Amino acid sequence: MSKILVIEDSPMIQEILVERLLFRNYEVVVANDGQQGIEVAKQEQPDLILMDISLPVMDGWEATERIRKIESIKNVPIIALTAHALVEDRNRSLAIGCNDFETKPINFSQLIMKINSLLGKNQK
Repeated sequence: MSKILVIEDSPMIQEILVERLLFRNYEVVVANDGQQGIEVAKQEQPDLILMDISLPVMDGWEATERIRKIESIKNVPIIALTAHALVEDRNRSLAIGCNDFETKPINFSQLIMKINSLLGKNQK
């Protein structure tokens, strides 16, 4: 069972993501801000991270940059989740080390395809 870390500060979005991922038999761990996300990632060693960009304490861009410098988790795939749908936001997310990008409101079917692709699984 693949483990996914959801770093999201909105309780509603976090709950929806967790429920839908659990339904698809993923193990899920959560963090509410960028700094906590880094700590949980180091402790839990997830197979994939869903990273909100607009986070308190430390934004998702800085958290991603820091994760990419930590040997034990630097290669974990990261999908940026953001309401910022501009091309510049996508390009910045990819430039700092995110593997993919999904805008909010989240198209969950599309997100699952991206997750499965990054984890090397058949589409569900």
